[in-house]
Amino acid sequence: MRIVFSAWLTTLLAACSAVGPDYHGAPATSTPAAFTRAFDESPAAPLATWWAALGDHELDTLVARALQSSPTLPSVRARLLRARAALQATRANAAPNVSASALYAHARLPSLPLGGGNSGGGSSPSSLNLYNLGFDASWEIDLFGGQRRAAESAQAALGAAEAQLADAQVSLSAEVAQAYVNLRATQARLALAAAAIQRQTRVLQLTEQREAGGTASKLDVARLRNQLEATRADVAPLEAQRDAYSDALAFLVGAMPGTLDAELAQVTPLPLPPAQVAVGDPAALLQRRPDIRAAERVLAARSAAIGQAEASRFPRLSFLGLIGIGGTTPGSLSQLDDFTVIAAPQLRWSFLDFGRGAARVKSAEADRDEAEAQYRVAVLGALRDAEDALSRYSKRRVAVATAARAKGAADEAAMLMRARLRAGTANLIEMLDAERQQIAAEQNLLAAEAGLTGDFVSLQKALGLGWSQEAGPRS
Repeated sequence: MRIVFSAWLTTLLAACSAVGPDYHGAPATSTPAAFTRAFDESPAAPLATWWAALGDHELDTLVARALQSSPTLPSVRARLLRARAALQATRANAAPNVSASALYAHARLPSLPLGGGNSGGGSSPSSLNLYNLGFDASWEIDLFGGQRRAAESAQAALGAAEAQLADAQVSLSAEVAQAYVNLRATQARLALAAAAIQRQTRVLQLTEQREAGGTASKLDVARLRNQLEATRADVAPLEAQRDAYSDALAFLVGAMPGTLDAELAQVTPLPLPPAQVAVGDPAALLQRRPDIRAAERVLAARSAAIGQAEASRFPRLSFLGLIGIGGTTPGSLSQLDDFTVIAAPQLRWSFLDFGRGAARVKSAEADRDEAEAQYRVAVLGALRDAEDALSRYSKRRVAVATAARAKGAADEAAMLMRARLRAGTANLIEMLDAERQQIAAEQNLLAAEAGLTGDFVSLQKALGLGWSQEAGPRS
């Protein structure tokens, strides 16, 4: 009989497969072969550590510190650990559950009348001691794959958590780079403002001397003084911005505000992107962007949840086993040849649930449809982000080239004015005014270059770069 039952059970398990839809990957989406606004047709793959292309050692150090110690990442890592633990728990649910128990009981039994009726006399009260040691095990057979679907869902949820951590790393590296670029640009603007103030002050002094000699008007002096005060008024907001960017960097690396002030006080050139930037193709973008990978893993988890809901509508077969030894004396616990054994299969089936099981399936299917829609939105959004970033970056390069030509013309004008001053055909005020225009052209070029580097950072974020697979125990 035992052999027949084992053969029947093996055949049943082999015949039954997991109910619900099998997940075959992300739904097909229409993807162009190349970006419409791509400016580099190089097939080279972009760099994961894209900030290294800016060639700034201080920036490399700050990004590394942020990825290691930023206060924005621990919560995301905690969600990842929770997903790994949930997967372990789900897989453990498929194994038998074994427990042990020990029991001691003392009972006092009342006296019983002798001969029945209400006649007097009877036995004296008695007591009973009971000692027992037991082991029990229960195991639910995964007939219709509900537990397997649960494990699939937990595995997909773990993949989504990993992708969400990668997405947080992408955003963090871009935030650090953008704050650093803004800091260096603000420091450069402060240096240029100081140079402009020095020249405007000198021009004002010379004009005041001319006004005292009758060769300049009070209007000229008032106009120059107004320009000087306007330039001075710009300094305080720039200093506040510089401090704010320094504090932002300190926060991103997990340090107290003001901690990086001394480290970043020395003014260094603004980091500029490389001459050529490889952007890859849309197909590689969809595989690389963490937010798309997270959306796809959520879709896989929701698909597996349909199988879980379907399996709950079918019969559930479980086995219960118990082994116990004991008796009325402690010595009975050592009589291993005298034990109690119970083995009981149990079949449960809520066949009359008035549509609750069907409703759960429909709800799971709706969740899957929602996840699929969100995945398609994520794909289209990623392609849009990349195209917009490519357009802004390419147009900004044109703006930088225009500002560089204007700066070159201002440099040439200032050089010619100095030559005229040495030849005696121009005065000092004219030369200082030419230098002021030179500084203004340099400020415009600085703003364009800072915008170019900022657009480069945005492009790398849109391409889904700046993350790495974190080491750790995997389930």
